[in-house]
Amino acid sequence: MSSGGCGLSDLVRLNLRQDVMKEFGSVYQQQYAVALFNSVRYEIEGGGGAQSQLLHRKDPLAGRSIFSGSLFQYLEENRKWRNRFVSVPNSYTISLHESKTAHERGLHPKGTINCAGYKALTSMEEYIDLINTSLPDVKAKSGSNPFIKCATQFPLILWHPYARHHYFCVTTEKEQKKWHAVLQDCVRHSNNGLSEDCTVQTPAFTDSVRLHRQAKGHYGTWDMMCGTPPQILANLVMESLHPELRSVIAPRLRGKMQQRQKHWMLISDALYRQVLSQTTSQYEALAEACEALRAPLDGGLRTDMDQIIASKEHVSSKMRALVLPKAEQLLRTNVQPYISSILEALMEPSSRGFSEVREVFFRELVEISKNLLNGGGKDKLGDPMERLSMLALHPVKMQSCYEKVEQLNLEGLQQRFDLASPSVFVTQQVQMDNAVYTFEQLLNQSLETQGEDDMCKTIQRCQDRVLKKYDYDSSTVRKKFFRESLLQIIIPYMLQQLSPSCSPELPRFKELIFEDFSRFLLVENLFEEVVLQCVSKDIMMAVKEAAVQRRHNLYRDSIILSNSDPNLHLLEESPQVDWAAKFGGDEPEGPVGDGGESEGGGSGSRRRQVVSMIQLDGIPLSFESCMEVPGVEIIPEEDAEASEEPMSPDSVTGIRDLINPMVKLAPPVSKESPSDMTNGMEPTTGTVTWEDGEQDGVTHVTPTVEGGEQDGVTHVTPTVEDGEQDGVTHVTPTVEDGEQDGVHHKDQVFF
Repeated sequence: MSSGGCGLSDLVRLNLRQDVMKEFGSVYQQQYAVALFNSVRYEIEGGGGAQSQLLHRKDPLAGRSIFSGSLFQYLEENRKWRNRFVSVPNSYTISLHESKTAHERGLHPKGTINCAGYKALTSMEEYIDLINTSLPDVKAKSGSNPFIKCATQFPLILWHPYARHHYFCVTTEKEQKKWHAVLQDCVRHSNNGLSEDCTVQTPAFTDSVRLHRQAKGHYGTWDMMCGTPPQILANLVMESLHPELRSVIAPRLRGKMQQRQKHWMLISDALYRQVLSQTTSQYEALAEACEALRAPLDGGLRTDMDQIIASKEHVSSKMRALVLPKAEQLLRTNVQPYISSILEALMEPSSRGFSEVREVFFRELVEISKNLLNGGGKDKLGDPMERLSMLALHPVKMQSCYEKVEQLNLEGLQQRFDLASPSVFVTQQVQMDNAVYTFEQLLNQSLETQGEDDMCKTIQRCQDRVLKKYDYDSSTVRKKFFRESLLQIIIPYMLQQLSPSCSPELPRFKELIFEDFSRFLLVENLFEEVVLQCVSKDIMMAVKEAAVQRRHNLYRDSIILSNSDPNLHLLEESPQVDWAAKFGGDEPEGPVGDGGESEGGGSGSRRRQVVSMIQLDGIPLSFESCMEVPGVEIIPEEDAEASEEPMSPDSVTGIRDLINPMVKLAPPVSKESPSDMTNGMEPTTGTVTWEDGEQDGVTHVTPTVEGGEQDGVTHVTPTVEDGEQDGVTHVTPTVEDGEQDGVHHKDQVFF
């Protein structure tokens, strides 16, 4: 790296020595053929678990927008807070608009945020702790002021280990909690960017990432497996590139502690955007190339499936003779004693989370019944039923369910098994929506066949049927979750322990595989399957024993409700009920800018908004979220030109300026006569003492001013905002007359 700095393209090329994308592409092509084999085999042989008792809504988000409202956003360009109208459509990508009017007119947003990989924070203390980890040698002192002055006491911060951070705030604690729940939901949904409907591409991708990281010695779960494939690949590249970049750049950053942290984040964001751009184009090309080969591969698989399966079983039996003795010994001594502890750690919070889903659903139905009994009547049933239909998508109402699961405590097990807390929020949300959708269809059917008399009893009967089905499905889903979580925790540990002794032996098994089948049968995958089969027996027994003991309301596998409501699943093909049109209700709320006509069968030209915080007409603005910008006494706003901060650099000059910042001076014209002035510069020793006590020598400061020429200044001691003095060795300002003035000592005030 040159002394003057480097361009982002050069920084990205630093990682070419490791050939991350090239190595990943090779692994992906291999795993694509394996995933295609598994998909076709599953299609031919069939299989699957117990049938769900609840109905499943095909597209819960159709015709919905999640949230919209106003808050403050910190603008890094001028270091000021400005009011922004924020909308969250059903894609969960945050859109920032100049105003509510601009959004309703369909104008392009000021910016958008994809929340994959972010963390939603509600305090500056949390944020400071995280940014202190970005530059290990540059940490804020306890109680020191952050470089962001929050406008209110209720901040909302989106933090990312590589990308740009986003700063917001609101005026009340109540709104902070609501916005925080919404932001967390955006993060969860954005993190879940791999489609389960892609039965070939998704398994091929996830296995490729896992095998690539295992080859680098990284076993176990990865907390940056977030977002779409290009985003995950960008995180994969940054995992190795980021530390290298930090070791090169961090020692050269100059300035106060907060300024160095700020400049490092700008450089990191610029690099991340460059990497993401490359991974996007490269993954698209890779996926397209593999898809082009799918048809001939699929044809060959269906023709030779029996022979491929027989060959796989033959090789696996030979491999088991090598692997099983070692695996069973490791299992007995290092894994079996901990299975019950891990299972209990998983069962307690996840079961509380699913119980909370049931309780939230039950409370909503009780409220509907209360409204009917208190004189609401059937004409008022439309609004509460419309709200119920969106319950699973409501971040605030579902927050208590997610919090129960987030209490999962695996303390003491991380070091042994290198695990992270699994997330089940998607499953919780799906189960809630299944319960709601089933209730809607049953209630609608009952009202059509039995009439609308005594609606409370009808609601009660439908409620009891749905809760019974929910309990069964909840048990089935949780048992599956426990088995998969135990495998995700134990298998990486087993592979890490067995690989040193088993991996050197694997190449000889390739000789047993016919060349025509070698694309679909890889010895690395067969080795993992042998280990998985060894562990699965103990895991299945542990979960089965917990179900037999009815711990946490689990059902035994022998209990099957296959014959209950045999005609219920016929309702799954019925159109979604429009309760507002059927029983009357208010005009559906939600901005028109998120998609116009409703796609989910709902009435009206506006999308229905899940969480309501938009100010209605006629209500004073003081009740709306953050509609007024705080005064100067809350946020000291500097002059835009003087306080302009650098954006993420995209060039050699941009990064060089962050590493070697320039000091700009504008001294007054000297009143001394020309004869008393010294032309040229007389070097002296100078240092700058920063806020954290570190001293940096200053060798040359060359400001750029309008005159275009330079004046030599022998010694200048500027006084900065905090009252400290910085020694500067050489300062060469240019005054208005274009001549050079020698100044022996001047005090210059910095702002």
